[in-house]
Amino acid sequence: MVSVLLLVGIAVAVFVGYNIGGSSTGVAFGPAVGSRITGKTLAAVLFTGFALLGGWTVGREVVTTMGGEIVPSSQFTLVASVVVLFFTGLSLLISNLFGVPASTSMTAVGAIVGLGVVTDSLNETVMFGIVSAWIVAPLVAFWAGVVIGRYIYPHLNARISFGRLENGLLRLDRSGTIPRPVLQEGATTRDLVGAAVVLLVACYNAFSAGASNVANAVAPLIGSNAITVEQGVLIAVGAMAIGAFTIARRTLDTVGDGITDLPILAAILVSLVAATIITILSNLGIPASLAVSMTSCIIGLGWGRSSRSVTLTDAAGSAIEGEGRPDFSVSALAAEGGDDGGPPAGPTVGDLATAEAPTGSSPVAAPSGKVPKIGEEAPEELPTDDLFDAAATGRIVTMWLLTPTVSALGSYLVFSLLF
Repeated sequence: MVSVLLLVGIAVAVFVGYNIGGSSTGVAFGPAVGSRITGKTLAAVLFTGFALLGGWTVGREVVTTMGGEIVPSSQFTLVASVVVLFFTGLSLLISNLFGVPASTSMTAVGAIVGLGVVTDSLNETVMFGIVSAWIVAPLVAFWAGVVIGRYIYPHLNARISFGRLENGLLRLDRSGTIPRPVLQEGATTRDLVGAAVVLLVACYNAFSAGASNVANAVAPLIGSNAITVEQGVLIAVGAMAIGAFTIARRTLDTVGDGITDLPILAAILVSLVAATIITILSNLGIPASLAVSMTSCIIGLGWGRSSRSVTLTDAAGSAIEGEGRPDFSVSALAAEGGDDGGPPAGPTVGDLATAEAPTGSSPVAAPSGKVPKIGEEAPEELPTDDLFDAAATGRIVTMWLLTPTVSALGSYLVFSLLF
């Protein structure tokens, strides 16, 4: 009977890890695949390798927290572990059906909280620290985005242009005895450097995803001593790899081809901020959501960009005098790409200062190197589908709150019947 339960628990853990791998690969490598820098297969290979590195090193701290500090590890019987993992997977499935990326960490913690409340074993001090981090992390990400969008992004965007290399960055030269990779015709050394930056950021995101998400799939089983930490990391990353090589292909299509709503430069900055926040929290043993931090940073980046039309002094003066408030609505970063206010021709690495796009790439405007001073920049015309769509944002936030709630309530009701 025990062996059957263990197999069921591992199967549910694999299901959770499979879904994590499918969604996280798209988030991490969508810009690189959309840039034609790498293919989907190589993206899956790189994601798996760096997720394993993150899970094997920093991820152990999160496993310790979720497997024995939120509730004592003695509460994680095999039955309890299966129930916790089941409601984690079920809640994620509900979120996926609505097309909203849920916070895996919040959902997994919610299921554990249901167990802790029923058994009166919930460590309230630990939970207070986790919930505090869930509040602080998005705020830090948002304000980091505001600062970058208002003071840093415009200067970088004025000096770096990105164009899509439709035929990819590299090709195989078969003229010699041994085929060797060479740059595509029209590609430059700067393209190669830019591609390296995009790939490094993608790998960093994969590391962060492994560090924060391995525990979500296997912490209850490790807490029950049914498997070791090493076995758990391998099971979780193996399941994430299956998702990376299969369902992530659809996610990569969506993110890679739809990333024109977010210029590649902005995607790099947002990814760096969000991955750094989650890596730090994971190292502290706090389970947190990469998706929530990244979305908060995107909103902050757009808000900061649009706020450049007024100085802080003018904004404060308008507020004190009761005059009409300046428009601080979140700017659609897609408007950065062209004079007509539309999205950039391509979201990928291109020549840094070339007026004409190289052969095989999408045309892109040469960066002017000039940035209007704060207060002199004209307010941007916002398209209908700007980054801060109230309805879409409301749906996302609702699902972020709903999925851990469903997970916690479901596990609470089941454990109420079991105990």
